[in-house]
Amino acid sequence: MEGQLMALAIETYKITLLISLPILATGLVVGLLISIFQATTQINEMTLSFVPKILAVIAVIIFTMPWMLTMLTDYTKNIIELIPKFIS
Repeated sequence: MEGQLMALAIETYKITLLISLPILATGLVVGLLISIFQATTQINEMTLSFVPKILAVIAVIIFTMPWMLTMLTDYTKNIIELIPKFIS
């Protein structure tokens, strides 16, 4: 029982990491590119760093949404199927 709960917790962490990784990586890469651009041109405008990051993250969310929903739906089905095992 405890082993199953630990496996379920590990699977939860893995799915959370997999789903958030494209969004976080996009924000990191776009932020790094904008920082390099700002350092090169010596433009220190705050909106220049936020707006492209937001747009890039929104684009990645839209592009990866079917994959994310499939992963979450499969995980939810798995959890629902495991409920009888944990009750008994």
